[in-house]
Amino acid sequence: MAGRRFIVEADGGSRGNPGPAGYGAVVRDGDTGQIIAEAAAYIGHATNNVAEYKGLIAGLRAAAELDPDARVDVRMDSKLVVEQMSGRWKIKHPDMRPLAAEAATVLPRAQVGYSWIPRERNKDADRLANEAMDAGKAGRQWEPKARPSAAAPVTGPTAPADEPLPEPAAPRAGWAAPADLGTPTTFVLLRHGETALTPEKRFSGSGGSDPALSEKGRWQAERAAEALASRGTIQAVVSSPMQRTRQTAETVAARLGLEVRIEQGLRELDFGDWEGLTFAEAQERYPGDLTAWLGSAKAKPTGSTESFTTLTHRVGTARDKILARHSGKTVLVVSHVSPIKTLVRLALGAPPDALYRMELSAASLCAVQYYADGNASLRLLNDTSHLR
Repeated sequence: MAGRRFIVEADGGSRGNPGPAGYGAVVRDGDTGQIIAEAAAYIGHATNNVAEYKGLIAGLRAAAELDPDARVDVRMDSKLVVEQMSGRWKIKHPDMRPLAAEAATVLPRAQVGYSWIPRERNKDADRLANEAMDAGKAGRQWEPKARPSAAAPVTGPTAPADEPLPEPAAPRAGWAAPADLGTPTTFVLLRHGETALTPEKRFSGSGGSDPALSEKGRWQAERAAEALASRGTIQAVVSSPMQRTRQTAETVAARLGLEVRIEQGLRELDFGDWEGLTFAEAQERYPGDLTAWLGSAKAKPTGSTESFTTLTHRVGTARDKILARHSGKTVLVVSHVSPIKTLVRLALGAPPDALYRMELSAASLCAVQYYADGNASLRLLNDTSHLR
C-alpha cells in the first residue's frame, strides 16, 4: 500500500568507543506499532556515533524497501544524530559527514522526520545492536531469530494490535533552558473560529460534515489576525486540513503576508457516530461507549477508528515535523480542541485525563516553547483577550 507511515527506531553501540561495534534498527507500522522489519550488523572497530549512523541508514533502507513513498518518523536516543539530521547542528566530524549524506539520500527529505526519545524507549534497536556485537565477538554475523511481518510482530515491547506505541515522551523537567541551547521554537496555538455547531456544543471531528466558519467565526478569525499582526512575531503558518481551520489560518496568513502549510496530523479526532450530536444525545444513544471513552484514553467513540491514544501519536508526529521544519522560529499552528489540548498536555507531561481539565474557547490562543534539549514550556493558555 503506497504512502504508508512507518516508525524507524535505530541505535548503535561500541564496546570501547572506539571498539567492537554494531547497530540495530526496527521498522514499525505507524498505525499499529507492530514491528514489520528489523536489521542489525556487526561493523568491526568503530565509534558509537558511526554505529548509530549505520543503524539509521539500515532502518531507512528497510523502510524504503517496504514502501518508497512512505512517511517515516525516525526515533533515536542519540541527540547528536537527531539534531544533525534535522539540520539544527552542524556536522563537524569528518567520519560523520558521508554517513549523514548517505542517510539523507535513502528517502526524500520531505518524507522523513526526526525526534529524540529516551534510551528506555529504544530497547528493541538497542537489543539488536547488542545481539550484533555479541555475534561479532563470536566470529559470526547477526541473523534474525524470526522474520518479522505485519501480521506477526517480533518479540519485544509493542503496543496492542489496535493501538500505536506508548505516547511521545514528555519533556524533561527544568526551570529554564541553558543559554547555549539557542532560540526556542514557539508554537502559537490558535483554535479555529466558531461554526454553526460550536455554540450548540455538538461533536465536530474529522469524520463529520466539515462545517465552514459561521459569521461569528469569521469575525473571530479577523480579530485573531489583528492581534497576531500587532505582535509581529509569527514567521510561518501551519493548519489542520479541515475547512474551519483552513479558513481561520488563511485569514491570519493574509494579514501577515504568509502562506498556509497544511499538516494532516493536526486534524480533529474522528468522533464516528457521534458526529453532529450533543453530549446529551450521545449519552442517550450510546451510554456504554461514552462512559468507556470518558474513562480510558484507549477507548474510541462509537464507529470511530481513533482513540485519544491514537490522536496523541498523530499529533506528536505532527509536532515533531513542524519542529524539524521550523527550528528556532515562531509558528502559528491552527487546529482544534483535542489536538491543541494534547500539545499542551504533552508539554506539561500531564496524564491523559488532563484533557478534561482544560477549557479552550473558539479562536483562543495558547503558546508553547520547545528547546533543543527536549524541554518545553507552556507560556499561554486559552487567551481570548483579542475577542473582547
